[in-house]
Amino acid sequence: MAVRLARWGLGWLLVLAGCLSLAAGALAAERRVALVIGNGDYRTVPVLANPGRDAAAVAAMLRGAGFDAVELRQDLGNLDLKRALRDFMQTARDADIALVYFAGHGIEVSGINYLLPVDARLKSDFDAEDEGLSLDRVVRAIEPARRLRVVILDACRNNPFQNRMQRTVSVRAAGAGLAKVEPAVSDTLVAYAARAGSVAEDGSGEHSPFTAALLKHLTVPGLDIRVAFGRVRDEVLRATNGKQEPFVYGSLGGATAALVPDSGGQEADDPAGRLVRETRRDYEFAERVGTKEAWGSFLAAHPTGFYADLARAQLSKLTVGAGASPPAPPERRPLPGPLPKPSPKLLPGTRPPTEDPVTAAIDPGPKALPPAAGRAEACQRDAETLARLRTRRVPEEILRFRRELTCEELRPQLARLIESTAAEEALPPPKVVPDPEPLRPAPRIERSPGAALPPATARATGAPATCEQEAQTLARLRATRDAQEIDRFARSLACQDLRPQVLRLRESVMDE
Repeated sequence: MAVRLARWGLGWLLVLAGCLSLAAGALAAERRVALVIGNGDYRTVPVLANPGRDAAAVAAMLRGAGFDAVELRQDLGNLDLKRALRDFMQTARDADIALVYFAGHGIEVSGINYLLPVDARLKSDFDAEDEGLSLDRVVRAIEPARRLRVVILDACRNNPFQNRMQRTVSVRAAGAGLAKVEPAVSDTLVAYAARAGSVAEDGSGEHSPFTAALLKHLTVPGLDIRVAFGRVRDEVLRATNGKQEPFVYGSLGGATAALVPDSGGQEADDPAGRLVRETRRDYEFAERVGTKEAWGSFLAAHPTGFYADLARAQLSKLTVGAGASPPAPPERRPLPGPLPKPSPKLLPGTRPPTEDPVTAAIDPGPKALPPAAGRAEACQRDAETLARLRTRRVPEEILRFRRELTCEELRPQLARLIESTAAEEALPPPKVVPDPEPLRPAPRIERSPGAALPPATARATGAPATCEQEAQTLARLRATRDAQEIDRFARSLACQDLRPQVLRLRESVMDE
């Protein structure tokens, strides 16, 4: 009898162990998906430096945490942004956990939050519905997820269109930061980089303060997501001296809700496991950058171990492929005076200089590219300088930056900035050569009624005076920037020497 009882008890224990094993397997088999978007290269407002790096780092973190699908998208226009969300809604239908991360510009108009694509043009508050992506639509897209839905917005910055947006209705208004949101679906969280109605910092480091804290705490195995966001809040408050407080809206039930399951129950508090995860994360970051400096920084932090050996192999490949270490980027120094005349002998890949000083201000021709190792750093410095100049708009500084520009990819943006601020007026104006002596009345030409004036005579009559008058009109239009008046002036222009300048002015006004 005792043997039967022992066998019966053992059988129940085996059944119970099997059930627990199945439950653990079901938990581990949860499908987790994420959509990560970084919009920084805005076309009509100042460029943001951090969203691209922030989004790439968050995507790498989620992949390292074992997410089944992580879609990373950068600098999306209006149509591409909405299509990316639509496609992700289909992905979320088969998921247990769905997460959306957005870094970029976000605005609030009449209590509704909008995420802005890089090609947004907001001339009035009425345009927000067409030019932006509403936060409500983002929340609806992840509703199909079965267990947990999370939206993270590092977008609580100043409204970049605040000064130029017109109000169509007296009760409509565009505020700073984002408005408070209450998700209508349960088990849904919406995390802001700053409390509703306040502004977040983009940061001067590699990442914004909010995203830097997310990278440390969000994917700790077994850590409840509410505790993770609490740690993010505390760290951001310390980093910003209390100026920025992240905030989370929505509610969850009483069960633990972790983005990354706790395998074995001790991994979250295991120092050895945490060290391995941090090392793997740092290795993935260095791999994404892919430069000798990145691998050197990784080896300085992790000199031994499996990942250190892999890093040395990657560094060896770069050293063998490059032969010798690349030289440092040339020092950029401001030129003390006007641009010197180029040498008659042109280097390969260059072109003869233009005689038009305005054209030279907008497109002075290609410059020697910096070494590959310093190219990304040079472009980053130039992009930050360009963003600052867009805010200050000091003609002398803009022209000096044009002479020092290293990153050729930014030259079209700089050209539009020069045109929009009328910076070319600081350069010598186009030369209008007067006649050597005052105009004399043209001799009367006998012709039959209806005959046309000879072309040479028609061109010579009043040409210098016309150019001078139209140059004054052009200077006035640069100050008023009236699009309709500029268009009429372009159609009636008589002085062909001024046509390139008029066309560029019209294009710059249309871009605003």
